[in-house]
Amino acid sequence: MNSNNYSLLAKIFHWGFVILFVYGVAKQVEDIAQLEDKIFFAFEIIFAILFFSLLVIRFIYMQKTQKTSLPPDTPKLQKIAAKFVHFGMYSLLGIIVTSGLFIGYLYSLEIVEGIIMNLTIRIHEIAVNLLYLFIGVHILAALFHRFKKDGVWDSMVPFLKEKSK
Repeated sequence: MNSNNYSLLAKIFHWGFVILFVYGVAKQVEDIAQLEDKIFFAFEIIFAILFFSLLVIRFIYMQKTQKTSLPPDTPKLQKIAAKFVHFGMYSLLGIIVTSGLFIGYLYSLEIVEGIIMNLTIRIHEIAVNLLYLFIGVHILAALFHRFKKDGVWDSMVPFLKEKSK
């Protein structure tokens, strides 16, 4: 059984980002014309900047203070896959925010269509769809560890605790 446990702050960051992401998806811009509403537009910009700032803080905090909860005997390929998925999620979240901000910037310049806007929107959409895939893999991996009972699940999830082997 693994004894590595993430700090309370790491768990707050993790589950806080789940909530922020679900909120972001629920209130997402469905049509660029929604940005005509100046209050909505300002809120989107503030939300994106706050989200990106917290993402950077979380990334630095996790890199500097936390160690993986994977057991030492975890196969090397599985460790590489875990890093790829985690770094991929950070990268995709960053791409989503920056492309969203760039869409807002173009919109503020009254560039609402054309190759640059279309390309930026496409990058944004691809990043969102890839992120859904990465989140799915992350959840499946968490469930794998839950059933494996190797301590990885308990290191981050505050519910449905593992029973000893």
